[in-house]
Amino acid sequence: MPTPRETILQALLAALQTVPNATVLREEVLPERLPGGGLLILRDGDPGAPEVTMSPLAYHYEHRAEIEVIVQGKTPEARAAAIDALVQAIGAALASDRTLGGFCDWTEAQAPQPVDLPVEGAAALKAAIIPVILHYTTANPLG
Repeated sequence: MPTPRETILQALLAALQTVPNATVLREEVLPERLPGGGLLILRDGDPGAPEVTMSPLAYHYEHRAEIEVIVQGKTPEARAAAIDALVQAIGAALASDRTLGGFCDWTEAQAPQPVDLPVEGAAALKAAIIPVILHYTTANPLG
């Protein structure tokens, strides 16, 4: 039986898999060939230090996961449009169920942090990192 943290990360991955045309991976390296619909890589991130309540004992996390969004295009305008479309689709997927099926208290994406990635001899890549804060409570700090 997976821990609550793992269950929440799997639910986040499932939500990202609803983004149309994008390939979604978890904790993978950037592949040699980028899929035409763009690539989303979920990074598990850092649960951080929890707030603790003593009665009953509970650990309240604001876990910071990250979604790497990567697109390829021939022009800066094409890359900007592609990444914007993916960011909007991610926002819609997360807004449709902020509790990730009831596994999480609240899920909130933060503003994307854009990065341009030049690739010699190929169409340039554009990437953004979207931090996602997962609010949840567990009875055990290892879960």
